[in-house]
Amino acid sequence: MAIPLPPTHDSVSTSNEKVPSNVTNATAIPDISAAAMALRIKAAAREIGFDLVGIASAEPSRHRDFFRRWLDDGHAGSMHYMGKRFDERVDPGVYFPGAASVVCVAMNYHVPLGEPALEDHGTTGRVARYALGSDYHKLIKSHLHALADRIRELSPAAQTRAAVDTAPVMERELAERAGIGWIGKNTCIIHPRIGSWILLGQVITTLALPPDDPVGDHCGSCTRCIDACPTQAITSAYTLDARRCISYLTIEHRDEISRELHEKIGDWLYGCDVCQDVCPHNRQAPSAIEPALQPRFAAGSLNAAEVARWTDQDYRDMLGGSAMKRAKLPMLKRNAEIVKANSAARVTDAKE
Repeated sequence: MAIPLPPTHDSVSTSNEKVPSNVTNATAIPDISAAAMALRIKAAAREIGFDLVGIASAEPSRHRDFFRRWLDDGHAGSMHYMGKRFDERVDPGVYFPGAASVVCVAMNYHVPLGEPALEDHGTTGRVARYALGSDYHKLIKSHLHALADRIRELSPAAQTRAAVDTAPVMERELAERAGIGWIGKNTCIIHPRIGSWILLGQVITTLALPPDDPVGDHCGSCTRCIDACPTQAITSAYTLDARRCISYLTIEHRDEISRELHEKIGDWLYGCDVCQDVCPHNRQAPSAIEPALQPRFAAGSLNAAEVARWTDQDYRDMLGGSAMKRAKLPMLKRNAEIVKANSAARVTDAKE
């Protein structure tokens, strides 16, 4: 679940030739300039398979106070893990002592989807695009480890730590500072060309590398994501109340879902892509070429009536190696029953 952050319109752009000065124990770069080292690392990231790469300094978060208030106001719902390692999360140097720079990467996961099977019409349970392929955590982390190895080949004295969204890092703030994209009003990172269909990762390193310039916010006066959110979870631009977010409710929330939100969940079985589907920057999103990210369910959906009847073995067979296993079987069955009820209500309304 993403942590909402305010926009950074006042971010100060940093020169690509300027090495961070806020660290005292940075690893010296051998023989070549810091700028040349950064170029080699970026080239390695692209060779490994990442679509985007940029570098940010490992300075503490500029949004520490905002994040603290967001947690204290209860907007994280039951995701208590977000606050348990607060000091590490808001400062890469606490999470990884000696950190000087963060190599931020992104991989496009957008895939075109087919039509649901005829027998699934009426009980279609939609799945968020990011979860349609193999578990992205394993994919991204294996690529990050390969990149970390390349960094240590280039600079044997360098220390590294790979991080995906299970680690206590402010991944979207770091990605924004590294020029990967800007944090949109829906709290997703948006790249001008690829859009917001991107998975993020970081390699934190003791190498002092020149940071990249931020992209800058291109949301302008657009409010399509805010207007389209079925549950009004985007309470204002750049602010999300997870307790109302369909992604949180169907994936993270372990208990029963409030009845007032059932109808608004619609046909979403796992996650939700509404705020990304309506984003103008996603209109011409390229298709992912990574084989592991191709959808195991071609239409991006499952038959909710069938999911409601799944056994433990069905769950393992259908979702082996999938990020969808973040939601346990009782949760998926709960979600499926809501989708079924919503489908039945639509049929009844259509007959009246």
